[in-house]
Amino acid sequence: MSRPPIPPFNRETAIQKVRLAEDGWNGRDPVQVALAYTIDSVWRNRAEFLSSRAAIEAFLARKWAKELNYRIVKELWAFRQSHRGSLCVRIPRRCGNWFRAYGNENWEFDPDGLMRRRVASINDASDCGNETDVLLADWAQTR
Repeated sequence: MSRPPIPPFNRETAIQKVRLAEDGWNGRDPVQVALAYTIDSVWRNRAEFLSSRAAIEAFLARKWAKELNYRIVKELWAFRQSHRGSLCVRIPRRCGNWFRAYGNENWEFDPDGLMRRRVASINDASDCGNETDVLLADWAQTR
């Protein structure tokens, strides 16, 4: 199974890959989102470690059952033009009006464009105030 765009990425295809991931995550369908990862994909999400597509799907189902107003912004921070297709993504995220997160993810892809590794370092804070609203407004203008 191929998941374009595939590595090596240039700036345009790296941004496209990030936007496709963002759209998938905001669709909140764990089965569909998990299909973007290899069967043996390895994840670090904050303090949780996962190591299969099935574990990723279960994690996302659990996550989105709790985060009902989930909205994420994924923004390309850096990329490497190599056969491994490495991307680094910045994430401001909001769940309703009372919760926000900010962090980054490092992604590594297989030759078919499936993500084989995701390392996420994300910090959470309550009561997001105006800062997150500004980040989301800035993001909306780039779409």
